[in-house]
Amino acid sequence: MSIGVLLPLILIGLLVGLLIGAIGIGGVLLVPSLAYIGDIPVHTAIPACMLSYIVSGVIGATIYARKGSINWQMAWWVCAGALPGAYFGALTISYLPSIALELIIAALIVFAGIDAIKQRTDQTEPPAIKNQTLLFVGFVTGVGSAMSGTGGPLVLVPILVWMKLPILMAVGLSQIVQLPISALATVGNLIHGHVDFYLGIGIAIVMITGVVTGARLAHVVPASLLKRIVAVVLIIVGIGMTFKIGFRLFLT
Repeated sequence: MSIGVLLPLILIGLLVGLLIGAIGIGGVLLVPSLAYIGDIPVHTAIPACMLSYIVSGVIGATIYARKGSINWQMAWWVCAGALPGAYFGALTISYLPSIALELIIAALIVFAGIDAIKQRTDQTEPPAIKNQTLLFVGFVTGVGSAMSGTGGPLVLVPILVWMKLPILMAVGLSQIVQLPISALATVGNLIHGHVDFYLGIGIAIVMITGVVTGARLAHVVPASLLKRIVAVVLIIVGIGMTFKIGFRLFLT
C-alpha cells in the first residue's frame, strides 16, 4: 500500500477514534474508507473493524469509568439484552430485508438528533428507566447492529439521547455496549469466516490516540455543547445513511 493511500487512512483512523471516544459514533466511516480509499474488500474490512472496536471499546470504557461517567447497573442490563439481540439479528439477516431496517435506523438517528437540538439543556440526572426497558433497548441495539452491519453505539446513542439520558452517560454506555457486540461478531467471524488480525490490530493502534483524546475532550467541553455536537453528527450520519440506501436501491 502506497504512502499516498496509507496516510489518508491513518488520518481517517485518527478521526474515527476521536469521534468514538468523544461521542461513541464514528465507526460508520471506517469500512467505507477502507473499501474506497484502501481498496480493501468489504468482507475483509468489516471483520477487521469489528476486531478493532474491541480495543477502542476497552480504552474508551476505561476512561469513562475512571471519570465516573458509566452507570454500571444500566450497562449490565443493556449488555444483557445486546448479546441475544446480536445473535438473533445475525440469524435473521438472511431472511429479512436489511434495507428496511437500515431506513428505520436512519430515521431514528435523524429524529434523535433533531430532538436533541430542540432540548436547550442537558439533564444532569438520569431519568428513571426500568431494567426491563434497558434490556429491550440492548436487544434492539444488538439486532440493529447485527442486521445493518453498524456498531452498537450508532444504534444505542440515538435511543438514549431520545430517552433524555445525560449525554456523557449515554456515550459511556455506548463505549461498553460495543464490547460484547464486537466480541461476539469477531468470534462468529473466526468460526464462519476469516479475520485479518494484522489489519484489525493496525486499525486499533491507529485509533488509540484518537479514542483517548476524544474521551478526554468529552469530559472537558460543556455538556450542552457536547450534546449539540452529538445531535449534529446524528443528523449528518442519518441523512448520509438514507442517501446511501437510496443509491443502492437505484443501482438495483
